[in-house]
Amino acid sequence: MTFNYLNLVGNAELIKQLNYAIIYRLIVQQAPLSRIQLAEVSQLAPASITKITRQLLKNKLIKEVDAQQSTGGRPAVSIQAKFSYYQTIGVQLSRSHITIELYDLGGRSLMSEVHPLTIFTEQEVQQYLISLLKQFIENHSKKIKRLVAISVVLPGLIDSQRGIVRYTPHIQVKAWPLAEMLRKEFNVTIYLGNDIQSLALAESYFGSTQDVEDSILIRVHRGVGSGVIVNQQLLTNHNQSACEVGHIQVDALGERCHCGNFGCLENRVVNDAIERRAIQMIEQGYPTKLTLDACHIANICQCANQGDELAIKLVKDAGENLGRAVAIMVNIFNPQRIVLAGELTKSPQILLSAVNSALNALSLEDLRKNLTINCSSLNDRSAIGAFALIQQALFNGSLLMTLFDDYN
Repeated sequence: MTFNYLNLVGNAELIKQLNYAIIYRLIVQQAPLSRIQLAEVSQLAPASITKITRQLLKNKLIKEVDAQQSTGGRPAVSIQAKFSYYQTIGVQLSRSHITIELYDLGGRSLMSEVHPLTIFTEQEVQQYLISLLKQFIENHSKKIKRLVAISVVLPGLIDSQRGIVRYTPHIQVKAWPLAEMLRKEFNVTIYLGNDIQSLALAESYFGSTQDVEDSILIRVHRGVGSGVIVNQQLLTNHNQSACEVGHIQVDALGERCHCGNFGCLENRVVNDAIERRAIQMIEQGYPTKLTLDACHIANICQCANQGDELAIKLVKDAGENLGRAVAIMVNIFNPQRIVLAGELTKSPQILLSAVNSALNALSLEDLRKNLTINCSSLNDRSAIGAFALIQQALFNGSLLMTLFDDYN
Protein backbone atom coordinates (compact mmCIF):
# COMPACT_ATOMS: atom_id res chain seq x y z
CA MET A 1 0.00 0.00 0.00
CA THR A 2 1.42 3.41 -0.98
CA PHE A 3 0.83 6.60 1.01
CA ASN A 4 0.00 9.75 -0.93
CA TYR A 5 1.57 12.71 0.90
CA LEU A 6 0.26 15.11 -1.74
CA ASN A 7 -3.31 14.32 -0.66
CA LEU A 8 -2.38 15.01 2.96
CA VAL A 9 -0.95 18.41 2.01
CA GLY A 10 -4.01 19.19 -0.09
CA ASN A 11 -6.37 18.20 2.70
CA ALA A 12 -4.43 20.26 5.25
CA GLU A 13 -4.68 23.34 3.05
CA LEU A 14 -8.40 22.80 2.55
CA ILE A 15 -8.99 22.39 6.29
CA LYS A 16 -7.03 25.59 6.91
CA GLN A 17 -9.15 27.44 4.34
CA LEU A 18 -12.41 26.15 5.80
CA ASN A 19 -11.39 27.04 9.36
CA TYR A 20 -10.52 30.59 8.35
CA ALA A 21 -13.80 30.79 6.44
CA ILE A 22 -15.84 29.65 9.46
CA ILE A 23 -14.26 32.23 11.76
CA TYR A 24 -14.48 35.07 9.26
CA ARG A 25 -18.14 34.35 8.52
CA LEU A 26 -18.99 34.18 12.23
CA ILE A 27 -17.31 37.54 12.80
CA VAL A 28 -19.12 39.14 9.84
CA GLN A 29 -22.54 37.79 10.72
CA GLN A 30 -22.52 37.67 14.54
CA ALA A 31 -19.99 40.27 15.75
CA PRO A 32 -19.03 41.55 18.19
CA LEU A 33 -17.57 38.30 19.48
CA SER A 34 -14.69 37.53 21.82
CA ARG A 35 -12.12 34.87 21.03
CA ILE A 36 -13.64 32.70 23.74
CA GLN A 37 -17.07 33.01 22.09
CA LEU A 38 -15.58 32.20 18.69
CA ALA A 39 -14.05 29.03 20.13
CA GLU A 40 -17.36 28.02 21.71
CA VAL A 41 -19.47 28.64 18.60
CA SER A 42 -17.00 27.21 16.06
CA GLN A 43 -15.81 24.37 18.31
CA LEU A 44 -12.22 25.10 17.25
CA ALA A 45 -9.42 25.03 19.80
CA PRO A 46 -8.58 28.35 21.48
CA ALA A 47 -5.04 28.11 20.07
CA SER A 48 -6.49 27.85 16.55
CA ILE A 49 -8.74 30.86 17.18
CA THR A 50 -5.74 32.88 18.34
CA LYS A 51 -3.76 31.93 15.20
CA ILE A 52 -6.64 32.65 12.82
CA THR A 53 -7.59 36.00 14.36
CA ARG A 54 -3.94 37.06 14.41
CA GLN A 55 -3.74 36.47 10.66
CA LEU A 56 -7.06 38.22 10.00
CA LEU A 57 -5.90 41.20 12.07
CA LYS A 58 -2.58 41.32 10.26
CA ASN A 59 -4.40 41.47 6.91
CA LYS A 60 -6.79 44.20 8.10
CA LEU A 61 -9.86 41.97 7.71
CA ILE A 62 -10.98 42.31 11.32
CA LYS A 63 -10.41 44.75 14.16
CA GLU A 64 -10.45 44.66 17.94
CA VAL A 65 -13.00 46.90 19.63
CA ASP A 66 -13.85 47.94 23.19
CA ALA A 67 -13.54 45.22 25.78
CA GLN A 68 -16.72 43.39 26.73
CA GLN A 69 -18.09 43.65 30.28
CA SER A 70 -16.21 41.20 32.45
CA THR A 71 -17.71 39.14 35.29
CA GLY A 72 -14.30 38.76 36.85
CA GLY A 73 -10.75 38.23 35.67
CA ARG A 74 -9.24 39.64 32.53
CA PRO A 75 -11.82 41.42 30.28
CA ALA A 76 -12.47 39.82 26.88
CA VAL A 77 -11.72 41.91 23.79
CA SER A 78 -14.41 41.93 21.13
CA ILE A 79 -13.71 41.42 17.44
CA GLN A 80 -15.56 42.89 14.47
CA ALA A 81 -15.08 42.69 10.72
CA LYS A 82 -13.16 45.50 9.06
CA PHE A 83 -14.62 46.19 5.63
CA SER A 84 -13.00 49.42 4.51
CA TYR A 85 -9.40 48.33 3.89
CA TYR A 86 -10.06 46.48 0.61
CA GLN A 87 -12.29 47.31 -2.35
CA THR A 88 -14.03 45.23 -4.99
CA ILE A 89 -15.85 46.00 -8.24
CA GLY A 90 -19.16 44.44 -9.25
CA VAL A 91 -20.42 44.53 -12.84
CA GLN A 92 -23.88 43.73 -14.13
CA LEU A 93 -23.76 43.16 -17.88
CA SER A 94 -27.44 43.31 -18.85
CA ARG A 95 -29.06 43.33 -22.29
CA SER A 96 -29.17 47.13 -22.54
CA HIS A 97 -26.63 48.55 -20.12
CA ILE A 98 -23.54 47.91 -18.02
CA THR A 99 -23.64 48.79 -14.32
CA ILE A 100 -20.29 49.15 -12.55
CA GLU A 101 -20.24 49.52 -8.77
CA LEU A 102 -17.46 49.89 -6.24
CA TYR A 103 -17.98 47.98 -2.97
CA ASP A 104 -16.16 47.55 0.30
CA LEU A 105 -15.96 44.04 1.75
CA GLY A 106 -19.20 44.55 3.64
CA GLY A 107 -21.24 45.04 0.47
CA ARG A 108 -21.58 48.80 0.90
CA SER A 109 -21.79 50.57 -2.46
CA LEU A 110 -19.20 53.36 -2.63
CA MET A 111 -19.70 54.46 -6.22
CA SER A 112 -21.86 53.47 -9.18
CA GLU A 113 -21.94 54.14 -12.92
CA VAL A 114 -24.36 52.99 -15.62
CA HIS A 115 -23.38 52.88 -19.29
CA PRO A 116 -25.49 51.94 -22.33
CA LEU A 117 -24.76 48.72 -24.19
CA THR A 118 -25.30 49.05 -27.93
CA ILE A 119 -22.75 46.55 -29.31
CA PHE A 120 -23.33 42.83 -29.21
CA THR A 121 -20.29 40.85 -30.40
CA GLU A 122 -17.90 39.13 -28.03
CA GLN A 123 -14.80 41.11 -29.00
CA GLU A 124 -16.54 44.49 -29.07
CA VAL A 125 -18.20 44.01 -25.68
CA GLN A 126 -14.95 42.76 -24.15
CA GLN A 127 -13.00 45.80 -25.35
CA TYR A 128 -15.79 48.14 -24.26
CA LEU A 129 -16.03 46.57 -20.79
CA ILE A 130 -12.27 46.71 -20.27
CA SER A 131 -12.15 50.38 -21.30
CA LEU A 132 -15.07 51.21 -18.97
CA LEU A 133 -13.40 49.43 -16.05
CA LYS A 134 -10.07 51.17 -16.65
CA GLN A 135 -11.82 54.54 -16.77
CA PHE A 136 -13.84 53.70 -13.65
CA ILE A 137 -10.70 52.78 -11.71
CA GLU A 138 -8.93 55.93 -12.89
CA ASN A 139 -11.90 58.18 -12.10
CA HIS A 140 -12.23 56.80 -8.58
CA SER A 141 -8.57 56.17 -7.78
CA LYS A 142 -8.85 58.02 -4.46
CA LYS A 143 -11.40 55.47 -3.26
CA ILE A 144 -9.73 52.42 -4.83
CA LYS A 145 -6.60 51.79 -2.77
CA ARG A 146 -6.53 47.99 -2.67
CA LEU A 147 -8.67 46.40 -5.37
CA VAL A 148 -8.84 42.67 -4.66
CA ALA A 149 -11.53 41.33 -6.98
CA ILE A 150 -13.79 42.09 -9.94
CA SER A 151 -17.01 40.17 -10.40
CA VAL A 152 -19.20 40.13 -13.51
CA VAL A 153 -22.73 38.75 -13.80
CA LEU A 154 -24.83 38.44 -16.94
CA PRO A 155 -27.80 36.41 -18.24
CA GLY A 156 -27.28 33.04 -19.88
CA LEU A 157 -25.21 29.92 -19.36
CA ILE A 158 -22.09 30.84 -17.41
CA ASP A 159 -19.34 28.35 -16.51
CA SER A 160 -18.31 30.01 -13.25
CA GLN A 161 -15.58 27.50 -12.42
CA ARG A 162 -13.74 28.04 -15.70
CA GLY A 163 -14.72 31.69 -16.08
CA ILE A 164 -16.32 31.13 -19.48
CA VAL A 165 -19.54 32.51 -20.96
CA ARG A 166 -21.11 29.59 -22.85
CA TYR A 167 -24.23 31.44 -23.95
CA THR A 168 -25.86 34.80 -23.35
CA PRO A 169 -28.98 35.97 -25.17
CA HIS A 170 -27.71 39.40 -26.21
CA ILE A 171 -24.07 38.84 -27.16
CA GLN A 172 -22.72 36.55 -29.89
CA VAL A 173 -20.29 34.35 -27.98
CA LYS A 174 -18.34 31.17 -28.52
CA ALA A 175 -16.84 29.87 -25.25
CA TRP A 176 -15.95 33.45 -24.27
CA PRO A 177 -13.05 33.30 -21.71
CA LEU A 178 -14.07 36.57 -20.11
CA ALA A 179 -12.54 35.89 -16.67
CA GLU A 180 -9.12 35.14 -18.15
CA MET A 181 -9.19 38.29 -20.28
CA LEU A 182 -10.07 40.47 -17.29
CA ARG A 183 -7.46 38.79 -15.09
CA LYS A 184 -4.75 39.60 -17.63
CA GLU A 185 -5.84 43.23 -17.80
CA PHE A 186 -6.34 43.97 -14.09
CA ASN A 187 -4.26 41.33 -12.26
CA VAL A 188 -6.91 40.66 -9.60
CA THR A 189 -9.18 37.72 -8.82
CA ILE A 190 -12.12 37.56 -11.26
CA TYR A 191 -15.53 36.00 -10.60
CA LEU A 192 -18.14 35.27 -13.24
CA GLY A 193 -21.75 34.19 -12.75
CA ASN A 194 -25.34 34.10 -13.92
CA ASP A 195 -27.14 37.31 -12.97
CA ILE A 196 -30.31 35.77 -11.51
CA GLN A 197 -28.56 32.99 -9.60
CA SER A 198 -26.19 35.61 -8.18
CA LEU A 199 -29.16 37.79 -7.20
CA ALA A 200 -30.63 34.83 -5.28
CA LEU A 201 -27.31 34.52 -3.47
CA ALA A 202 -27.34 38.27 -2.72
CA GLU A 203 -30.87 37.94 -1.31
CA SER A 204 -29.61 35.27 1.10
CA TYR A 205 -26.68 37.42 2.24
CA PHE A 206 -28.23 40.89 2.31
CA GLY A 207 -31.96 40.62 1.57
CA SER A 208 -35.13 38.99 2.80
CA THR A 209 -33.91 35.37 2.90
CA GLN A 210 -31.07 35.86 5.39
CA ASP A 211 -33.03 34.10 8.12
CA VAL A 212 -33.91 30.92 6.18
CA GLU A 213 -31.93 27.97 4.88
CA ASP A 214 -33.90 27.21 1.69
CA SER A 215 -35.28 29.82 -0.68
CA ILE A 216 -36.06 30.56 -4.32
CA LEU A 217 -35.80 33.87 -6.14
CA ILE A 218 -37.75 34.42 -9.37
CA ARG A 219 -37.12 37.56 -11.41
CA VAL A 220 -39.44 38.69 -14.19
CA HIS A 221 -38.11 41.20 -16.70
CA ARG A 222 -37.46 40.55 -20.39
CA GLY A 223 -37.22 36.90 -19.47
CA VAL A 224 -37.93 34.83 -16.38
CA GLY A 225 -34.98 33.61 -14.34
CA SER A 226 -34.62 31.87 -11.02
CA GLY A 227 -32.05 30.96 -8.42
CA VAL A 228 -32.42 28.26 -5.79
CA ILE A 229 -30.71 28.33 -2.39
CA VAL A 230 -30.52 25.04 -0.49
CA ASN A 231 -28.90 24.97 2.97
CA GLN A 232 -27.72 28.55 2.30
CA GLN A 233 -25.81 27.35 -0.78
CA LEU A 234 -26.56 28.25 -4.39
CA LEU A 235 -27.87 25.20 -6.26
CA THR A 236 -26.02 24.54 -9.52
CA ASN A 237 -25.27 21.42 -11.52
CA HIS A 238 -22.56 20.05 -13.84
CA ASN A 239 -23.61 22.62 -16.45
CA GLN A 240 -23.53 25.52 -13.95
CA SER A 241 -27.28 25.96 -14.32
CA ALA A 242 -30.48 24.92 -12.60
CA CYS A 243 -34.23 25.58 -12.71
CA GLU A 244 -35.08 27.09 -16.11
CA VAL A 245 -38.39 28.27 -14.73
CA GLY A 246 -39.22 30.50 -17.70
CA HIS A 247 -40.02 27.49 -19.88
CA ILE A 248 -42.42 25.73 -17.57
CA GLN A 249 -45.65 25.28 -19.56
CA VAL A 250 -48.51 27.19 -17.92
CA ASP A 251 -50.95 27.19 -20.87
CA ALA A 252 -51.06 24.19 -23.23
CA LEU A 253 -53.10 26.24 -25.72
CA GLY A 254 -50.83 29.27 -25.52
CA GLU A 255 -48.72 30.78 -28.28
CA ARG A 256 -45.49 29.22 -29.45
CA CYS A 257 -42.38 30.22 -27.50
CA HIS A 258 -38.98 30.83 -29.10
CA CYS A 259 -37.88 27.57 -27.42
CA GLY A 260 -40.37 25.68 -29.62
CA ASN A 261 -42.87 24.81 -26.89
CA PHE A 262 -46.34 26.32 -26.45
CA GLY A 263 -47.61 28.39 -23.52
CA CYS A 264 -44.34 28.88 -21.65
CA LEU A 265 -44.41 31.02 -18.52
CA GLU A 266 -42.09 33.51 -20.22
CA ASN A 267 -44.70 34.18 -22.91
CA ARG A 268 -47.30 35.15 -20.31
CA VAL A 269 -45.53 37.16 -17.61
CA VAL A 270 -42.55 39.06 -19.06
CA ASN A 271 -42.86 42.81 -19.42
CA ASP A 272 -43.20 42.76 -23.22
CA ALA A 273 -45.98 40.15 -23.11
CA ILE A 274 -48.01 42.13 -20.56
CA GLU A 275 -47.52 45.36 -22.50
CA ARG A 276 -48.60 43.72 -25.78
CA ARG A 277 -51.71 42.30 -24.14
CA ALA A 278 -52.54 45.71 -22.68
CA ILE A 279 -52.35 47.31 -26.14
CA GLN A 280 -54.56 44.60 -27.63
CA MET A 281 -57.21 45.06 -24.95
CA ILE A 282 -57.15 48.86 -25.23
CA GLU A 283 -57.63 48.53 -29.00
CA GLN A 284 -60.57 46.19 -28.35
CA GLY A 285 -62.24 48.93 -26.31
CA TYR A 286 -61.66 47.90 -22.70
CA PRO A 287 -62.26 50.91 -20.41
CA THR A 288 -59.02 52.00 -18.75
CA LYS A 289 -56.84 54.96 -17.81
CA LEU A 290 -54.02 53.34 -19.76
CA THR A 291 -53.23 54.82 -23.16
CA LEU A 292 -51.51 53.35 -26.19
CA ASP A 293 -48.70 55.89 -25.80
CA ALA A 294 -48.02 55.00 -22.15
CA CYS A 295 -48.54 51.28 -21.92
CA HIS A 296 -45.25 50.26 -20.30
CA ILE A 297 -45.06 47.95 -17.30
CA ALA A 298 -44.38 50.69 -14.72
CA ASN A 299 -47.51 52.56 -15.78
CA ILE A 300 -49.58 49.36 -15.77
CA CYS A 301 -48.52 48.64 -12.18
CA GLN A 302 -49.21 52.22 -11.14
CA CYS A 303 -52.70 52.15 -12.63
CA ALA A 304 -53.36 48.76 -11.01
CA ASN A 305 -52.46 50.24 -7.62
CA GLN A 306 -54.92 53.07 -8.33
CA GLY A 307 -57.77 50.65 -9.01
CA ASP A 308 -57.82 50.56 -12.82
CA GLU A 309 -59.71 47.37 -13.72
CA LEU A 310 -57.78 46.51 -16.89
CA ALA A 311 -54.41 47.08 -15.20
CA ILE A 312 -55.52 44.95 -12.25
CA LYS A 313 -56.56 42.17 -14.63
CA LEU A 314 -53.18 42.28 -16.40
CA VAL A 315 -51.21 42.04 -13.15
CA LYS A 316 -53.57 39.42 -11.72
CA ASP A 317 -53.33 37.20 -14.84
CA ALA A 318 -49.54 37.43 -14.77
CA GLY A 319 -49.55 36.59 -11.06
CA GLU A 320 -51.76 33.54 -11.55
CA ASN A 321 -49.50 32.22 -14.29
CA LEU A 322 -46.47 32.89 -12.15
CA GLY A 323 -48.21 31.08 -9.29
CA ARG A 324 -48.61 27.95 -11.45
CA ALA A 325 -44.84 27.81 -11.94
CA VAL A 326 -44.22 28.65 -8.29
CA ALA A 327 -46.46 25.73 -7.24
CA ILE A 328 -44.34 23.32 -9.28
CA MET A 329 -41.16 24.63 -7.66
CA VAL A 330 -42.71 24.39 -4.19
CA ASN A 331 -43.70 20.78 -4.83
CA ILE A 332 -40.14 19.98 -5.94
CA PHE A 333 -37.96 22.02 -3.55
CA ASN A 334 -40.19 22.75 -0.53
CA PRO A 335 -38.53 26.13 0.17
CA GLN A 336 -39.13 28.23 3.27
CA ARG A 337 -39.40 31.46 1.29
CA ILE A 338 -39.96 32.57 -2.29
CA VAL A 339 -38.89 36.04 -3.38
CA LEU A 340 -40.17 37.76 -6.51
CA ALA A 341 -38.21 40.48 -8.29
CA GLY A 342 -38.68 42.69 -11.34
CA GLU A 343 -40.89 45.58 -12.41
CA LEU A 344 -44.06 43.53 -11.92
CA THR A 345 -43.49 43.68 -8.16
CA LYS A 346 -44.32 47.41 -8.21
CA SER A 347 -47.91 46.22 -7.73
CA PRO A 348 -47.14 43.89 -4.80
CA GLN A 349 -50.54 43.34 -3.19
CA ILE A 350 -52.32 42.35 -6.41
CA LEU A 351 -49.40 40.27 -7.62
CA LEU A 352 -48.84 38.34 -4.37
CA SER A 353 -52.56 37.70 -3.92
CA ALA A 354 -52.77 36.15 -7.40
CA VAL A 355 -49.59 34.10 -6.93
CA ASN A 356 -50.85 32.75 -3.59
CA SER A 357 -54.24 31.90 -5.10
CA ALA A 358 -52.66 29.67 -7.77
CA LEU A 359 -50.15 28.27 -5.31
CA ASN A 360 -52.87 27.22 -2.85
CA ALA A 361 -54.79 25.47 -5.62
CA LEU A 362 -51.83 23.61 -7.16
CA SER A 363 -49.28 22.80 -4.44
CA LEU A 364 -49.31 20.27 -1.61
CA GLU A 365 -50.66 21.77 1.60
CA ASP A 366 -47.92 20.30 3.80
CA LEU A 367 -45.24 21.84 1.58
CA ARG A 368 -46.64 25.36 1.79
CA LYS A 369 -47.53 25.41 5.50
CA ASN A 370 -44.50 27.44 6.57
CA LEU A 371 -43.84 29.08 3.19
CA THR A 372 -43.79 32.84 2.84
CA ILE A 373 -43.76 34.76 -0.45
CA ASN A 374 -42.61 38.35 -0.72
CA CYS A 375 -41.09 40.85 -3.13
CA SER A 376 -37.36 41.46 -3.23
CA SER A 377 -35.84 44.06 -0.91
CA LEU A 378 -32.83 44.53 -3.18
CA ASN A 379 -32.31 46.71 -6.24
CA ASP A 380 -32.24 44.10 -8.99
CA ARG A 381 -30.79 46.62 -11.44
CA SER A 382 -27.68 47.15 -9.32
CA ALA A 383 -24.54 45.00 -9.26
CA ILE A 384 -25.27 43.54 -5.81
CA GLY A 385 -25.51 40.06 -7.35
CA ALA A 386 -21.96 40.44 -8.64
CA PHE A 387 -20.75 41.38 -5.17
CA ALA A 388 -22.54 38.32 -3.76
CA LEU A 389 -20.07 36.12 -5.66
CA ILE A 390 -17.23 37.93 -3.89
CA GLN A 391 -18.98 37.48 -0.55
CA GLN A 392 -19.34 33.77 -1.33
CA ALA A 393 -15.59 33.55 -1.98
CA LEU A 394 -14.87 35.27 1.34
CA PHE A 395 -17.25 32.95 3.17
CA ASN A 396 -15.79 29.77 1.63
CA GLY A 397 -12.28 31.02 2.37
CA SER A 398 -10.86 30.99 -1.16
CA LEU A 399 -10.56 34.78 -1.42
CA LEU A 400 -9.17 34.97 2.12
CA MET A 401 -6.31 32.65 1.11
CA THR A 402 -5.65 34.78 -1.97
CA LEU A 403 -5.47 37.93 0.17
CA PHE A 404 -3.00 36.25 2.54
CA ASP A 405 -0.77 35.25 -0.38
CA ASP A 406 -0.93 38.63 -2.14
CA TYR A 407 -0.46 40.89 0.89
CA ASN A 408 2.13 38.92 2.86
